Amino acid sequence: MTFVEGKAVITGVGQSAVGRKLGRGGVDLAIDAALEAIEHAGLDASDIDGVASYPGPVPAEGGFVGATTHDVRDALGLRTTWVISGSETPGQAGTLMDAAASIATGRATHVLCFRSVFESTAQAAGRAQALTQVARRASGHLEFRMPFGAASPANWIALYAQRYMHEFGLTREQLGQIPLNGRRNAARNPKAIYTAPMTLEDYLSARLISYPFGLYDCDVPCDGATAVILSRRDAAKNSGRPAIAIEAAGSGLYQRHSWDQRADLTTMAAHDAGHHMWEQTRLTPSDVDFAELYDGFSYLCAQWIEALGFCKHGEVGPFLEDTAHYAPDGELPINTHGGQLSAGRLHGYGFLHEACVQLWGEAGERQIRKDVEIAAVGIGGGPEAGCLLLRREN
Repeated sequence: MTFVEGKAVITGVGQSAVGRKLGRGGVDLAIDAALEAIEHAGLDASDIDGVASYPGPVPAEGGFVGATTHDVRDALGLRTTWVISGSETPGQAGTLMDAAASIATGRATHVLCFRSVFESTAQAAGRAQALTQVARRASGHLEFRMPFGAASPANWIALYAQRYMHEFGLTREQLGQIPLNGRRNAARNPKAIYTAPMTLEDYLSARLISYPFGLYDCDVPCDGATAVILSRRDAAKNSGRPAIAIEAAGSGLYQRHSWDQRADLTTMAAHDAGHHMWEQTRLTPSDVDFAELYDGFSYLCAQWIEALGFCKHGEVGPFLEDTAHYAPDGELPINTHGGQLSAGRLHGYGFLHEACVQLWGEAGERQIRKDVEIAAVGIGGGPEAGCLLLRREN
């Protein structure tokens, strides 16, 4: 059965300029993305009656919260019947799933979903200042990590990666194929930040950040915003392109919401979300034409490959050695825009945008050559994970 009984479909997407130190604010970027998405869906701003965003007005490092739902609805003069934002969701796609549910239950007809960041510009003014002035005193799980200098997800996720390498023999050479694949694909993306060719030697010789992660295992803070329009199926206007249905959505979290207390440290919440998603559809991993998988750190993409069933648990290393399999002309292209590792950290929504433009055949030079109808999108890492199975309708 299609998610929310097929009552909500994706009708348009938009994206602002993306880059490093653009010198623009997050609201400014969000408005650009929103207006492009609204026009793409064949709508006017006056048609939008719902807004959803992630993470909402939470304390965070500079530029992480580019714009709130109210920032955008006020700037566009929207007359809304439903809004939502929040961070206690199954990853960055959680509020988008809520938006689909709101449409299915009659709370809204056309919902603008967006994510905006301007971390590059904000951090140019001093990231350390942001950490000390916003976070101030460690609390929650950070009380147990900060005394050991583990302030960053780079440290926490690196520990997961080390455990997996110990259990299953994953090597840095195998893991490095994820950023190398992204860099090759980014060369065909005009909005990608890093497009220069990169070799395995470049990858291995880059400075270490937190073993096994080197510089190219970590994504790129950037400025940019992405917007997606969800519409009630019977209200979707004729934009000249077929709607995209959400075949299934995975929001499962079967264990504690913890960065280090899972029973099996070689898995993450992505595995729960993936299991939940496949329970809702008759489709199987072999039906997927391509995948856009979160790679805030390279290891997260490896986790999603396993979690969505593209290889067996423990076998992602050999999977990654077969680079032709997930190249643009391969059987299962992955991260066709370059991923966050090369195209910039749009914090999950960039993957959803890429999946939609590929399904609509609007990806330009990087368009997958074969006809594509089914896309898998996995977003998030650690205990924050959600996934979508998208189907282009004919």
